[in-house]
Amino acid sequence: MTELKKAPADAKAEPPARSVRVVVLALMIAMLLAMLDNLIVGTAMPTIVGDLGGLEHLSWVVTAYTLATAASTPIWGKLGDMYGRKSIFLTSIVIFLIGSVLSGMSQDMGQLIGFRAVQGLGAGGLMVGVMAIIGDLVPPRERGKYQGMMAGVMAIAMIGGPLVGGTITDHLGWRWSFYINLPLGALALAMITVVLHLPRKERTKAKVDYLGAALLTVGITAIVLVTTWGGTEYAWGSAVIMELIALGVASLVGFVFVETKAAEPIVPLHIFRNRNFTLMSVVGFMAGFVMFGAVLFLPLFQQSVQGASATNSGLLLLPMLLAMMIVSLVAGRITTSTGKYKVFPIVGSALMVVGLFLLAAMDTGTTRLTSGIYMAVLGAGMGFLMQITMLVAQNSVELKDMGVASSTTTLFRTLGSSFGVAIMGALFTGRVQDEMMARGGGGATERSAQLDAASLAKLPVPVREAYEYAVASGTHIAFLVGGSVAVLALVAALFVKEVPLRGSAKPEAAAPDADGTAPTGLAAAKQSQNA
Repeated sequence: MTELKKAPADAKAEPPARSVRVVVLALMIAMLLAMLDNLIVGTAMPTIVGDLGGLEHLSWVVTAYTLATAASTPIWGKLGDMYGRKSIFLTSIVIFLIGSVLSGMSQDMGQLIGFRAVQGLGAGGLMVGVMAIIGDLVPPRERGKYQGMMAGVMAIAMIGGPLVGGTITDHLGWRWSFYINLPLGALALAMITVVLHLPRKERTKAKVDYLGAALLTVGITAIVLVTTWGGTEYAWGSAVIMELIALGVASLVGFVFVETKAAEPIVPLHIFRNRNFTLMSVVGFMAGFVMFGAVLFLPLFQQSVQGASATNSGLLLLPMLLAMMIVSLVAGRITTSTGKYKVFPIVGSALMVVGLFLLAAMDTGTTRLTSGIYMAVLGAGMGFLMQITMLVAQNSVELKDMGVASSTTTLFRTLGSSFGVAIMGALFTGRVQDEMMARGGGGATERSAQLDAASLAKLPVPVREAYEYAVASGTHIAFLVGGSVAVLALVAALFVKEVPLRGSAKPEAAAPDADGTAPTGLAAAKQSQNA
């Protein structure tokens, strides 16, 4: 309640609505940077390998970036809580841009991998910074207005990334797939520096929890390496994978113990005492698992089985992404006007389950129209979930924990995507190889997951038909597993409590909520003004 007494002082510091819109625009540019990067670079990879060599280390260009992003995410969130979000967020943008420049200047594959890790280190702070700053500026009740914008940025990145990457690589060279970040980053830096004004934060005297940060970094690194290498670089039962699993488990157990003793823990364990926060972390993990698996396998199915062109691979996901964007916008508006949100995780999870089981039913005779409708159902489900999970998680903690709440939710979604791609990928590849061998197409098995429409056309008819059937069968098992995982998200969503969103227009909203979390800081100030 002490913080409620300070509400009038905080209220003076709250920026006007127009200023908030400008800040959110700048934040969306930074968010676009983080989302576009891997999609643009992925398109340029064949050209990069042709220039720098080092084909055997190709996967590390992506892995180094992913590892650095995942490991640094919780640390950026905590630093923002401790030392102020604006300076920490600007620092993450600068590090990302330095990594981009150095990556573009790389002379061999080793340099590129190292500089991609620097870039990933900065990227870890971009998404967390965006979510935490919006959490500071906009009360949860009002935040739904911006959901459509965030979903739109995601759709633009997924559709435009491969197209932009291909165009840049063809006309300017692969190095510009990294340099393109500079003008966008400079614009975001300038806008945020000028228009973002957050209340001055007292610098904490507590030391950074270095031991906790180190243990968490080792644990996350081990998990990501297991999901990246398992079944590809090394067999799932190999000594390397087993050692990584043991290292990951030991590090995370040690991390939990250290966090109970630290003065300023990297991830305060008390946030998990809030039921809604824990449930949203579970739902976010499942949504990440499903979404990135779908993004990986849907274009593969449409190219290999339906004969679509790989050039416009981003456009193949348009039904899913448009549905996600529209539904997210509508859900956000309804949340803002009513303050109610419990129905959205439930409906979203249910639609996700239905969409995945429909996609699992696709075969070699499925038309593009039919698969497009199935994708739209899945996209609608994800549209209900993508921003609501963050909204409810942030509403479940005090303002001082906004950064760690945002980073922890983001981390769970990232880890979910790692597990999703690994598990669905392993099942897909195994099924494709089994079907190809069973149907006498073993000669194409070696490159079975890499054949595009043009390559398929050159295969003998029996081999091509065997491959199309094998891919459809692999897609079936992958989406079947995805649908089963989505059921867990639905179960978790059913237990979410309808806790009033901070920032509603009613005076009584300033009282502690049903989980004992009182509105704080700017959110309480907003309520005082509305009252």
